[in-house]
This record gives sequence, C-alpha cells and structure tokens, in this order.
Amino acid sequence: MGVFTLPSLGSDMEAGTLVEWLVAPGDTVHRGDIVAVIETQKGAIEIECFEEGTVHALLAEVGAELPVGTPLASIVAQGELLPEPVVASVPDFPAPTLETQARQPKPVLATTPPAAVVPASPAARVRAHEMGIDLSTLKGTFPGGGIVLADVNAAAGRVRPERAKPASPMDEMRKAIAAAMSRSKQTIPHFYLSHTLDIQPALDWLDAHNQNSAPADRILLGALFVRAAVCAAEKLTVMNGHFADGAFTPCDHVNAGVAVALRGGGLVAPALINADQMTLAQTMAGMRDLVSRARAGRLRNSEMTQGTITISGLGETGAEAMAGVIFPPQVALVCLGAPQIRPWVVDGTVVPRNVVTLTLSADHRVSDGRQAAKFIAEFETRIMDPQNL
Repeated sequence: MGVFTLPSLGSDMEAGTLVEWLVAPGDTVHRGDIVAVIETQKGAIEIECFEEGTVHALLAEVGAELPVGTPLASIVAQGELLPEPVVASVPDFPAPTLETQARQPKPVLATTPPAAVVPASPAARVRAHEMGIDLSTLKGTFPGGGIVLADVNAAAGRVRPERAKPASPMDEMRKAIAAAMSRSKQTIPHFYLSHTLDIQPALDWLDAHNQNSAPADRILLGALFVRAAVCAAEKLTVMNGHFADGAFTPCDHVNAGVAVALRGGGLVAPALINADQMTLAQTMAGMRDLVSRARAGRLRNSEMTQGTITISGLGETGAEAMAGVIFPPQVALVCLGAPQIRPWVVDGTVVPRNVVTLTLSADHRVSDGRQAAKFIAEFETRIMDPQNL
C-alpha cells in the first residue's frame, strides 16, 4: 500500500492548508488525477496524484495546515488486496458546493467566470456556506479581488485570537517571493547576457495572421517569444533542466514557465507542460489558460514544480530591458523588455524597426557565456522566422 504525501509546490513552500478533497475511499485514481486542493500563499493549487490504484483512506482533515511531506491518503495498488475502506477522522464533504463541480472535466481553455460568480477559494466557499454568509457582500483581499478564507473568517467574527490581525494574502505572497528569490541569489551564481533583436518580421507576420482570425484564434507576441525560447532550449539542453543535490539533470521535454503578474501585485510562474510538443496556436491557448487560472488562484502542483526554463516579459510597454532572478531548481531565465522603435540597418539602409532586448540569466555552475550566446542566437533565428515556430 502506497502513501500519497503533500508535495512541495515550490522552493518557498513549507506548508499548506487542505481545503478540499476531490476523492473518497474506494475511488480509483490514476497518475495525474486531481485529488485535493491545497491553499498556499500563491492561491489554491490543485494537487495531482502520482500513484495508481484505489483510495483506501484519507489521512488528513479539511481545514488542517499541513507541512510538506505530510501523508494525505493511502492508496492500494492494482493487484493488492484491498482492505475495508476507512476514513481517518475526515468529516463528510459539505453539500452541495463541493460535489458537482469537483468531478466535472476541466476545459482545455479556461474562460473568465460569469459576472454572477464571485471569485473565491474553495475554503472560503465552504466556510461561507457553513456560516450562511453571502460571498457577494464581501470584499476579497487576494490579488484581483478574490475572496479567501481569512476574509470569510473576519466577516463571521471567527478569527482566532492569535490571528486577530492576519497578514493579507498580498503580504504573504510578497514574503514567499522574497524568500525564494533571496535563496536563489544566495545559492545560484548568476551571469547575464543581453542582445537586442529585430522583431519587425515577427510583428508583420502577427498583423497578417490576426487580421483574418477570430479573436479566440489571434496570437500575441508573447506566444512567439515562448515558442522561440522553447525551440532554443530544445537545441541548447544545458539551459533546460534542474540543478539539485550538486548536479545538473537536463530534461527530456521543455516545460516552459510563463511569468504571470497577478492583479494587485505578486508573481507566479506556472509551466506549460511539454511545451516542446505544442504548436504556436496551442502555446497561445495554453498561455491564456494559465493566466486565467493563475489570476483565479487555481493552478496545479505539476505546473508549479515541473518548469524547466522560465520566460518573463514586460509586455507591450515598459522598460527596454530586465535581468531576472532564476527560479530554482531551474538554471536559466529568459527576460524580454518591451518593444522599442529604433533606427536599424537593413540591407545597408537605416530604417525604423521594432526591436526588443533579450536578457538571459544563467547558472554558471551549469553553463558559460559561449553556450548562453548560442542560446540567444538560436532564439533570434527562430523569432525571425515566425511562420515556422
């Protein structure tokens, strides 16, 4: 019998709160199935199972704050003798708020919730249901206005004395980011290479493609950047992988982390899993989905932990360049400044062109300037030929 434990959802995570079970004793589970929801400083994260078999017992209570590594459930593998299903001090699922939606398949492309749906974490919905509180009357403190458990507790007057003045979700997120980035700068010997690229061919291609495309099929410049970075990472594998326990392990696939700025502040970088197997259109759809779910506080643990290289951009406006901090245990981060119009030499003539400055942050334990320069050159080759991304 295997024991499924609470996984680490990032280098900055030490504990999380179990807010929802999506399985019960006797249920059959497969690798990759979502079995629970854990609330962390970065929002509610769906926990995927890495075991195959039948759930024998749930070993943690909803509402409990659990350290990383805490046993969550026992799972009997196929072929093993199945003991009588039991529930270890786990309360019945509240009805009806947690039942129907939990088992419905998730769409590939998430959409913005209807205006009538109040954005709130699962724990907040359960507590509001228990206390008879209308969520629409509350003001959420999570970035983007989402309602979290602390908001409902405050409204119900049920905040524990020692937490009479809890830190806001934004404060907790900033603390988590500060801890992770400080650890990264202290332990990873960063070096940086920058190069300014001509992206006029990419913008011209985008204009032509989007002109005759439906809104849902239009491609943004950021998707081209992600695809170019993925292609470069496939070729320069030294930039794509994890450094842990004193050694670098390159990854067979490219799981492209996409930095997402949350409304109200804060940052998360969930990964597009197997981005190397995606088309440009699939990459764009995947990015829309990640952004939507990140800002709703509903990401999956695999997306938060399995990134192999991260791409971060400043969007259409802003500073020309940015040098970022690597997300451990990754070994490279691609940063792109906002596009700028600059005089540029094309076929011996100076003309105005849209350009962008790419800055590659790399781990000197794994790579050096020559390999980083090759990565940038491959990125430039790809972005100049957008129709083949």
